[in-house]
Amino acid sequence: MSKVEIERARRGDAPELIAANLANRDYHRPWVQPFTDQAGFELWFADQQTGASVALIGRTPGGELVGTFNISQIFLRGFRSAYLGYYGYRETAGRGLMGEALKLVIRYAFDEVGLHRIEANVQPANTRSRAMIERAGFRQEGFSPRYLKVDGEWRDHERWALLADDG
Repeated sequence: MSKVEIERARRGDAPELIAANLANRDYHRPWVQPFTDQAGFELWFADQQTGASVALIGRTPGGELVGTFNISQIFLRGFRSAYLGYYGYRETAGRGLMGEALKLVIRYAFDEVGLHRIEANVQPANTRSRAMIERAGFRQEGFSPRYLKVDGEWRDHERWALLADDG
């Protein structure tokens, strides 16, 4: 039996995700700033309705929240690529569950969405995130200075990618 399952995010997930994001603000800082209120959830959820993004929620079979994953800016046709964003929760950290969920998300991206390439951008000091994507088979492709504004600051990121035929 799998230790984790993924499913598409639903509007009904709002209360649980908002509460979890509020409870994990210090855990997420400075790596990510997820929504912490209904208005933020609505903006995030609306992006999932366009077809250019997919949000997946990782949970244990018992229902514990493991992580949130976004496959965004999905480009199909000849490119077949997207960006991957994710964050986990303190309550289920340290058990390898995010890594297991990431493997399921990768399979979903390649098999269900039909992508050829997934790119993840990670802050260099976020060693846990870097280790997780490296274990999943991502290769570092480059470095982007002041790439993304997080917590009010432009932060450097490393570019990591995985191709469907890498493994």
